[in-house]
Order: sequence, then C-alpha cells, then structure tokens
Amino acid sequence: MSEWWTEWWTYRPADFLMFAPRSYWRLFELHNQALWPWQGLLVALGLLAMVLLAMAPQLRHRSAPTPVLRFTLAGLALAWAGVGWGFLQQRYAPINWAAQGFALGFGLQALLLLGLAAEGALRSAAALLRRRLALTLGLLALLAYPLLAPAFGRPLAQAEVFAVAPDPTACTTLALLLGLQGGSPLARGLLTLAWGCALAWCAVSTATLWTMGSVQAVVPAAFALAALVAARWGRARAGQG
Repeated sequence: MSEWWTEWWTYRPADFLMFAPRSYWRLFELHNQALWPWQGLLVALGLLAMVLLAMAPQLRHRSAPTPVLRFTLAGLALAWAGVGWGFLQQRYAPINWAAQGFALGFGLQALLLLGLAAEGALRSAAALLRRRLALTLGLLALLAYPLLAPAFGRPLAQAEVFAVAPDPTACTTLALLLGLQGGSPLARGLLTLAWGCALAWCAVSTATLWTMGSVQAVVPAAFALAALVAARWGRARAGQG
C-alpha cells in the first residue's frame, strides 16, 4: 500500500486502459468486414438526408413534420440502436466493461430520436446560415471521418463509418440536430436531451482516445465544440432578428 502511494505519480493515463490501442482499432476492422458492403449505402442515405433537410425551407406545418424529417429521425434512431448493440455491446464490451453502459446510452438516444420523429412541433431551423453550417458539419462527419484511419496511419479497413461506428454517428447526429428547432416545450426538451446524449459520447470518445495517446482525440472534441458554437450563434442571431 505504501509503495503504491509513493509511486502513484509515475502512472500515465494509458496505464489505466483495459485494452491495447491496437485491439481497439482492430474492432472497427472486424465490424467493417462483418457489415461489408453496406457502409456505402449507409453513407449515401446519410448524405441524402442531410442535403434534403438543408434544402428544406420551413417545414410546412408544426403539427405535421414532413415525411423526410420523420424518416430521417427514425433512420437515425436505428443507426444509434444498431451501433449500440452491434458495436458497443457485441464487440467493445468484451474488452471494456464500461461499453455495456455506453450501449444503454445509445439505446436511450434511439428512443429520444424516435420521440422526435413522432413529435409534431418540430421544424427546420429558420436561419439559412444555421442550416448551411449543419450541412457542412454533416458532410464532414459522413465523408471525412472514414478518411481519418489512413490519415493517422491506420489501414482503410479500420475506417469509422456513419451508422457503423459510434463517433461519426454521434457527429452526424449533432449536425442534424443543429439544423432543427422545436416548436413546443416537448420538442425542445427532446432536442435538448438528444443533444446531451450526442455530446456525452463525444466527451467519452475524446477521453478514451486521449488516454490511448491518439491525436485523433481532437476530432470528436472539435465536432462537439463546433456544433455548440454554431447553435449558440444561431440562437443569438435569431434573437437579434
């Protein structure tokens, strides 16, 4: 006991990891192999949803959101549920017991997104610039995130893809939520909770990657910060208008 107390300061964050970084990245390779070739279709659907929502002016009626919005949110809920069960529970949990709790959080987010899909008082953000910022972040999450693997010296087979891996799924969700606003207390409450779940995962991923010593830790943190700044700026601009 006294030896641990006198040497605790020599420990590094990586010493508390329950897995090797190579094992962590290998999980994405195995998951991609199991789901191939559906990754391309999932990214294409994400791109289509982001473009349609960015092009939509004001959703027509508060009491009846467009089918595009309903299907997009329902599909996003399926993505969170699929990543929570398929990746976090089935692949990540065997090397990190905390992943079981993360999987439950992804299930909660899926329920929140389904609630938003059913909520009538939901519409696209009124500010055109905010919708464009949402589209930009969405395109980065969908198209640039998979390229981080080769950019950081890993094989493309370990690429993180929307609706397959948790990080791009959370970042794409932040972009989508940025382009929406609630027209009722219930819609605003669900949006706030959905924001919270996506931001919480970005924080978890940032901490995990930082502990692993990966420079990629800055990516989910940057996405979360950019979405928050854009949201606050958009609300300020709306108040001035």
